[in-house]
Amino acid sequence: MKLYSYWRSTTSYRVRAALNLKGLSYETVLVDLVAGAQKDPAYITLNPAAAVPTLVLDGGAVLTQSMAILDYIDATWPEPRLIPTDPLDRARVLAVAHSVALDVHPLNNLRVVLALDAKFGATSAQKSAWMQGWMAKGFTAIEAHLAPNTPFVSGDAPNIADLCIVSQMYNADRWKVPLDAFPNLARIAANCMAVPAIMAAHPDNQPDAKEIK
Repeated sequence: MKLYSYWRSTTSYRVRAALNLKGLSYETVLVDLVAGAQKDPAYITLNPAAAVPTLVLDGGAVLTQSMAILDYIDATWPEPRLIPTDPLDRARVLAVAHSVALDVHPLNNLRVVLALDAKFGATSAQKSAWMQGWMAKGFTAIEAHLAPNTPFVSGDAPNIADLCIVSQMYNADRWKVPLDAFPNLARIAANCMAVPAIMAAHPDNQPDAKEIK
């Protein structure tokens, strides 16, 4: 398999972590979003949305959208399971995962930051306020759904919701979001980082990781 990925992409982070947890081998193909590599015509033939991640299976099938990729991975290689089979637990876990993936992340991705700059002339302080404000709003809702007495969202092992949380918490740290009001999110992220397969997926551990001055 080939995973087209960018080191700081939180959606790529989710998929890297899932592949690692499943013990699957894959080749990472670097897509420099800041340099605009996602707009290359050859890449757009793979992913018309000009986004990452893109997963190309051994047989040549192409998958896009991180949540769909995670669903495919879990259905194809079910252990360790990322999406619960019990309908009620499944719904609760997906509610948390979708809160990150559909409510928080779309307002905090690179496209938005670039648009705030290019189209609206936002200052660095204004961009930070935007990112911090929307993450805090989303985190407040998610925090209320989390139990205070479990290592992860639903028990003793990370699932799809935990992967969404730990990747978004990386973004929160990057944008210096105050986290005192979110102890459950902080605990889950810390526990995720103690899992070697997830730590290996961390942006700083990717071959294209860069120090941005």
